[in-house]
Amino acid sequence: MRKLLPWLDSTTKIEDTTELIKGCLKGFAENKSLTSVILFEGKIVGVAGYNDINWANKTAYIQYWLGEGFQGHGIMTAVAKTLTHYAFDELGLNKVEIRAAVGNKKSRAIPERLNYVNEGCIRQAEWLYDHYVDHVVYGILGEEWKGK
Repeated sequence: MRKLLPWLDSTTKIEDTTELIKGCLKGFAENKSLTSVILFEGKIVGVAGYNDINWANKTAYIQYWLGEGFQGHGIMTAVAKTLTHYAFDELGLNKVEIRAAVGNKKSRAIPERLNYVNEGCIRQAEWLYDHYVDHVVYGILGEEWKGK
């Protein structure tokens, strides 16, 4: 996971995780984000949610990660589907986006499975340790989601 998540090296102590959780709770209290753990068979196996909710543009940005031993079972596809439903049906948003590094085939497969539209590539979108990576942007509109 390290090669795709730049924050892992700076999360080495319990205090680092405590600060991350505080930031997530603050974002939720301010109605700017939503972060939740993913439970599978009673164990925390990952995290998913909206790392940003842009109320002015009625857009949510889904972000996720899943422990390696739990990949390939449809867990994250189900989570992303639920988050997409929630954004449209409960929050009344217009669009949901998922961004993934070009080389992250597993992460990219999720929006593709859910019929998100590949809206293009953001070049050098993220610095990962010693190089930049490009991101593919996937999006789906509420009217497209409800029409499927």
